[in-house]
Amino acid sequence: MMEEQQANDYRTLSSLKNALLALKCFTTDEPELGITQIAQALGLSKSTVHRIMTTLAEEGFVRRDEQTHRYRLGLSVLSLSGIIMSNLEIYREGQHLLEDFVSRFDETVHLAVLEDYSTVYVSKLECKHPVKILTHLGKKNPLHCTSSGKTILAFQSDEMIEEVIRRGLPQMTPNTITHADELKAALENIRATGYAISRSELREGVHSVAVPVRDYTRQVIGAVTVVGPASRLTDEKMKAIARTLQSIGKEISNRLGYYERRQSIGSPT
Repeated sequence: MMEEQQANDYRTLSSLKNALLALKCFTTDEPELGITQIAQALGLSKSTVHRIMTTLAEEGFVRRDEQTHRYRLGLSVLSLSGIIMSNLEIYREGQHLLEDFVSRFDETVHLAVLEDYSTVYVSKLECKHPVKILTHLGKKNPLHCTSSGKTILAFQSDEMIEEVIRRGLPQMTPNTITHADELKAALENIRATGYAISRSELREGVHSVAVPVRDYTRQVIGAVTVVGPASRLTDEKMKAIARTLQSIGKEISNRLGYYERRQSIGSPT
């Protein structure tokens, strides 16, 4: 009886894992998928995937297009993401500060956080310019070729920096940093200036500037970053934006419990 129960538990957990993996197949690049595509991606039979997707559809996690017979993520996913966002402290503390920035500079600004070895946008406030750069909330981007990623990475441990290098620095554009020494030099400059700039490193014609956000442990946990077309985000403008972003980054950090240590009188310099 015990062995039978354990076998049933294993099958249940296996089905749950497959359902979660099926949800992770959907991306901003492929928001709509058919049974065959999901089955191929997961290495499962189409009948198994059909059962999984039927269950997910019943619970609102996916919805099926009756004409194409393909699936998209459903509103239940959105409701869960809303719960995450409402409990994400960096989002709560930073949102109105980002609103003030956009009203002043009219450039699209984001909050990004570290997720494994990637940077992820968790908040985005768009500018009113007719020419906008398409960015996606929740999409993972590399650390080595984005201003938010480099800003966060610059203040991580040497071990993590070495691990990022070990995993490879894939070239996304001709401007992407692909050598370890070049990346380390860039990170050192970020630590010195307090902000990072990316000039067509992830996508050609797209520039960005970012500053770090710290929490009460003094650890850099995220970044405030502005992304826009290279024609608008010139070096001069990015440097001007960086100064304002640094004030915003410090304010968010303070609200998260971070404080700058003041050197006591008579202490060694």
